[in-house]
Formats: sequence, structure tokens, C-alpha cells
Amino acid sequence: MQLTPRKINLFTLFKLPSCYFTGVRVKSISENTCTTTVKHRWINQNPFKSMFWAVQGMAAELSTGALVMGYIKESNKPISMLVANNKATFSKKATGRITFTCNDGLAIKEAIDKTIATGEGQTCWMMSEGKNKEGDVVSQFQFEWTVKLRA
Repeated sequence: MQLTPRKINLFTLFKLPSCYFTGVRVKSISENTCTTTVKHRWINQNPFKSMFWAVQGMAAELSTGALVMGYIKESNKPISMLVANNKATFSKKATGRITFTCNDGLAIKEAIDKTIATGEGQTCWMMSEGKNKEGDVVSQFQFEWTVKLRA
């Protein structure tokens, strides 16, 4: 994996400033796993004094999307990526530091390899789970990524 947390966090500063300024950061990335964190603060809270769902969504999407970007970069092919669908469930109030983890890196690698081999677009569902410091799941997000060769 050629991407590092520092490179991705710098990318968010310039290309996804709302993500950066609400405190979303990549903590680690490997071949199969990406972990992001975000801390509940005034700038990312809802009126109920917990983290706004959209901020959780940004952190969750980044944990999946960073893996997609890493494998596209590694392929050296012109591949487009897009979220086609997403699903989310919320099970607990999000306060404190929330850590989102996606363990689906090898699944998106297979989809990218298949789109390169066949020339046809592929889809891949990736899941990110958000936990608080006690280890309780506060939310789960699923993203359906589409990848295809650019013409």
C-alpha cells in the first residue's frame, strides 16, 4: 500500500476540507484495513450534543475510500471510483473519540483486478464500523463502491 495516513490527511486538507476541519483523520492503513478517527467537538455536533451523523459518515467513507484509492494508485491504471449506494445504522449516541475501521481492502482489490482484466465496471460493498473508546459500536456504514476503467 503506497498511501500513508499523513498523505491521506494532507489530501483531505486540500481536497475534502469539510472532512479535515471537522476532525476526521486516518490513523492507519494497510493492505486490508483502514482506521479513521474523529472526536466529538462543537464544530461536528448536532443539537442533541452528540456527533452529527454526516460527520460519522465522512469518517466511515474515508476508511473505505482510502483503501479504494490505494489500490487504484497501485494498479497504475486510469480507474474511476464512485459510491453508488450507502446504508447506515446507528445504535448509540456518538460522543468522545469514535474510531471507524474497514477490513474490506482485499475485496476491493479483487474488484479492481477484475475490472482491469475484463474491462467491465465492478461493484463492491465495504463496511465500516464505528466504536467509542469503551469499544461499543455506535454506528455501522456500508458503501457500495463502483470501479471502472476510464475511456
